[in-house]
Amino acid sequence: MDAKQTHRDLIERCKEGKRDAQFEIYQLYSRAMYNTALRMVRNSHDAEDLLQTVFIEVFTKMDSFRYESSLGAWIKRITVNKCINFLMSRRLSFQELTQQAEAAPTDSTPESDSQYTVDAINKAISQLPDGYRVVFTLYAVEGYDHEEIGQILSVTEATSKSQYSRAKAKLREMLS
Repeated sequence: MDAKQTHRDLIERCKEGKRDAQFEIYQLYSRAMYNTALRMVRNSHDAEDLLQTVFIEVFTKMDSFRYESSLGAWIKRITVNKCINFLMSRRLSFQELTQQAEAAPTDSTPESDSQYTVDAINKAISQLPDGYRVVFTLYAVEGYDHEEIGQILSVTEATSKSQYSRAKAKLREMLS
């Protein structure tokens, strides 16, 4: 039996309300989703609370999972949306920019960036303002494109690009 069929069987058992299947799904995805939440909200207690909320929603809405994406991608989308809603509830605001500032520079990275440790970069990311950090995390870490980020955050694609550009500039400043 291949992994795809194993996951399908696990999902179907979960849809039937089998606790062992729910626990197995939690074991498979909780660590990654916690890390995603922690990167976005920067607080371990908030990330833990969000993780619980995410999995409650996953299990109560499992019937709506239609195999159009992987289970992990579906759970990650729920996690990201919960984190964004949490941040928005804390009055996260994005700066709309003028047309002139909306053009994002290329994603080229100076060779000297390789001197930074993962810990130093993670620390710098965690110190970014909420708007910069969320867009940077969604784009650079989670792999969303700017159009998707715009839809998720209810901002323009150009705003997403400019927030990302500003986040990179701020990171370079903080790391130098």
